[in-house]
Amino acid sequence: RFEEALQEARQVDQLLSEGPGDDYLEEKFPLLGVPITVKEAFSLHGMPNTSGLVNRRNVIATSDATVVSRLKQAGAIPLGVTNCSELCMWYESSNKVYGRTNNPYDLQRIVGGSSVASRRALPRVRSLGDRFPPHPGAMLARRYPASPSVLAGVVPNDGQFPNAQGVRTSFLCTGPLCRYAEDLDLMLRVMAGPGVNKLKLNEKVSLEKIKFHCMDHDGGSVFVSPVDKEILQAQKKVVEHLESELGIQVQHVAIHKMKYSFQIWSAMMSSKDGDGQVCQTKLAKAQIQWHQGRIGYHGKPVWPLWELMKWLVGMSSHTLPAIALGLTEKLMKLNPRGNAKLVSMGKSLQEEMEALLGPNGVLLYPSHPTTAPRHHSPICMPFNFAYTAIFNVLGLPVTQCPLGLSSEGLPLGIQLVAASYNDHLTLAVARYLETAFGGWVLPGKV
Repeated sequence: RFEEALQEARQVDQLLSEGPGDDYLEEKFPLLGVPITVKEAFSLHGMPNTSGLVNRRNVIATSDATVVSRLKQAGAIPLGVTNCSELCMWYESSNKVYGRTNNPYDLQRIVGGSSVASRRALPRVRSLGDRFPPHPGAMLARRYPASPSVLAGVVPNDGQFPNAQGVRTSFLCTGPLCRYAEDLDLMLRVMAGPGVNKLKLNEKVSLEKIKFHCMDHDGGSVFVSPVDKEILQAQKKVVEHLESELGIQVQHVAIHKMKYSFQIWSAMMSSKDGDGQVCQTKLAKAQIQWHQGRIGYHGKPVWPLWELMKWLVGMSSHTLPAIALGLTEKLMKLNPRGNAKLVSMGKSLQEEMEALLGPNGVLLYPSHPTTAPRHHSPICMPFNFAYTAIFNVLGLPVTQCPLGLSSEGLPLGIQLVAASYNDHLTLAVARYLETAFGGWVLPGKV
């Protein structure tokens, strides 16, 4: 929507020329003129809202999602919408509507997350003339960290497809991705609206008083790749820096249940809520909608096994990850007793994490066991996303922090995890580490 964006930028110029005063503008329009992009799963008036689903390729949003509306009211200017995986449920952005998204640091690699193209846009968004601030690059995305904080129950999920209901809303989290950590706080305040009162963003954080914990890997799950040496080295450097510069002791921990992160995530995503409703994942929910003919199938049910057979001969309109998730969900239903034990383990892990972190604790943990994989390779290790997914079902806030580039020029990073509603701690540490380790690096600078 470049033409519309330029027109809105001219309106900003007009407003500035009228000279209402910087204090007034800062209070009323805290994001005045700041360019953003919006993940295509969110409604942005006049823009596509397919979520990578072929049968929604003609769907155009007629309204704005709540968070989009709040950002626009704060003065932000959306440049457009960004690609996502089919139904936002895979960690490679590839669908039958737009194709795949390439990593700007290496075009042969993926960008990761379900907000993949949003993350790709971060290094590429540029100011248009002199109408925008010198450091644009904020964007709206669903949870899978590039720099977002997980905000279960704080930032509204309204106006996105597919959405969640009941207990599932605590697993679907909306947050910002920004080049610079200092911008996250402001975007969160705008997006959260009244919900920001649940957070402690106005509390001053003393880094020396934070109790830092560090865990190098999940304990050796057979479903997940070992953590790359360079990722471990980057995390070690963070620990050494914190200890030498802040004069603190980082406690190394081994949380046994983290070894079962994927199993816990899968079970909790298929568990029942308080009303006895099955907590289906996004594909299962979409399958119900397919069955009801809401998105173009005219009442015809979609059977994952049949779609797999069609996919093998190149006739399915769905991606393999989406089909595989549907099959996985059916398999999960075959072992209700085992699932119940895993859900119980998840609740126990949540209590353990809350007790460990307390009111002033932050956990350092790898964001992903490998650097950016090559295209298509995630299908060989499909459960590596468990390193981030586990914190979704535990309801813990997470901020992703960049730590420079690997020897191959690929981004390195770390997750900062805190107890519920303690986002102010993770954001403060992210700002500190950004200064210490250089933060975001422009592709091609190595």
